[in-house]
Amino acid sequence: MIGIHGLIHLFGFLKAYGISKFSGIDQPISKLSGLFWLLAFLLFFVTIILLLIRSDYWWVCGFLGLFTSQTLIFIYWSDARYGTIANLIILLPAILAYSNHNFKNSIKKERIALFNSSKAASTVNVTKDDISDLPPIVQKWLTNSGIIGKPRVSNVYLIQELQLKLKPEQTEWNKGIAEQYFTITPPAFNWNINTELNPLLGISGRDKFEDGKGEMLIKLLSLVPVADAKNNEKINQAALQRYLAEIVWFPSASLSKYIHWESLDDISAKATMEFNGTKGSGVYYFDNDGQFKKFTALRYKDTNDTEPTEWTVSAQKITELNGIKIPTECDASWQLENEKWTWLKLEIKHIEYNIEKMPVTNNRSTPSENSQL
Repeated sequence: MIGIHGLIHLFGFLKAYGISKFSGIDQPISKLSGLFWLLAFLLFFVTIILLLIRSDYWWVCGFLGLFTSQTLIFIYWSDARYGTIANLIILLPAILAYSNHNFKNSIKKERIALFNSSKAASTVNVTKDDISDLPPIVQKWLTNSGIIGKPRVSNVYLIQELQLKLKPEQTEWNKGIAEQYFTITPPAFNWNINTELNPLLGISGRDKFEDGKGEMLIKLLSLVPVADAKNNEKINQAALQRYLAEIVWFPSASLSKYIHWESLDDISAKATMEFNGTKGSGVYYFDNDGQFKKFTALRYKDTNDTEPTEWTVSAQKITELNGIKIPTECDASWQLENEKWTWLKLEIKHIEYNIEKMPVTNNRSTPSENSQL
């Protein structure tokens, strides 16, 4: 569409300079106007190139081309008015691309602020004395995971490959890619996802926990808000419990001063976390060797819930990355009244600890296995 529309503008330039006849417009075209017809062609041509190289900024040239084109159409309205239809068709994806760019840019700013507010990694390695006061099964987990003798983690960056079900009755899985950034001091995370509901409709979402507060924002096509939850105690606690469950990807965070451990039996322990006025807890289950099996918590699904629901994160596969054993494949489920709803399956495709600067990615692809640091 853009190519054909741009080519028509080139004919306007050729007619203005007598190079070629253009029967589409009967009115004479001055040489000055001809230069603007050429400009519109060039802007659309560059737009196509930017689209082909998957640039996030193709919409800039697209908007300029549309503005130039529509101005010419108004001038030559009697002959060129139907070009407005093409411009409107091109305008919609340009608006969506602009909205997506703004959404990603706001997430980037949030992450930079989070990164700058976190404390740098300690040069002191984790020792057996550091874990001596924890429940025996938690000590066994941390020893088994391989963190003893390694530096404490201060921040984490990871990429997940996801499968989602948005409703219990949904049969097909929606696939998506998510990025997540954690800090340990202070405890916080920023997570964003891109997923497709169908070839025409996509969802972009951002979930975060910062300063003890949770916030969830979901937009259809990065433009239309379908969920915007914040400034709510239920959301705050749910986000904190999510953070608590996900420290299994960076086990040294279990030594945080904000987390209190309580032994339940030989294979389970309760963790309670309190930070900046928000408090939540959950139970970790392990096998006899101290390998993580699952995390359960009574957690609010949304702000309309009057009572929390049992939420479970189960490990499906344990892999050693960066010398630390972590669950790289997990399922998340809600225990509903009549059924267990497994709504999420995820796989960690890439993880980095103690990064010095914010990674730059576009959520369109994941690094290869060789890039797992």
